[in-house]
Amino acid sequence: MKKPSNIIKLTPILIACSLVLTGCKTTEVRRVDANQEVALSDKWNGKDSQLVSEAMINDMLSFPWVRDHLAKEGTRPAIIIQSVRNKSHQHIAVDTFLNDLKRSILRSGQADFVASADLRGEIRNERKDQELNASLETQNEMGQEQGADYALSGTINSFVDEQGGSRVTFYQVDLRLIDMTTNREVWNGQKKIQKVQERSSYGF
Repeated sequence: MKKPSNIIKLTPILIACSLVLTGCKTTEVRRVDANQEVALSDKWNGKDSQLVSEAMINDMLSFPWVRDHLAKEGTRPAIIIQSVRNKSHQHIAVDTFLNDLKRSILRSGQADFVASADLRGEIRNERKDQELNASLETQNEMGQEQGADYALSGTINSFVDEQGGSRVTFYQVDLRLIDMTTNREVWNGQKKIQKVQERSSYGF
């Protein structure tokens, strides 16, 4: 008995659809502690950002400029983070690194942090709105901002060395702290990270 032609035409289509669905099976997803490093490659990750920021801020606050400022002014130094430029070969979430730097500064209790220019503009607009709409008892006056004593800036660089089945990615973070009054560089820090990745059967 001859099979209907429409069934013969549909069979290859059904086989193709079956293969596509088989290849689209999802893998298991599980939650892990945010402080636990999950390194799937040699790329810069959140743990690198956290470790580098903590190490560099601890080093920065161990230098004599903190003691000298306290002795001269009698108050904790105020720091503003200007910019950290990503000059590496890959995309790095610089904003995340900047937030890690800010948290490390505030957590230390040895220095104050002054908001960036963009954020200051938003707060100033809020104070202007308060002048019109808030009661006299709750208004915050203009012209009472704390100025920054020191400016923090730096760069993130990377180098890649590859041979055979291994690849080494080298990251170097350079930060510097400048006295806002004298332009004197009171601290210069550097942190290096090396990551080794072995080639799998599918490549890097």
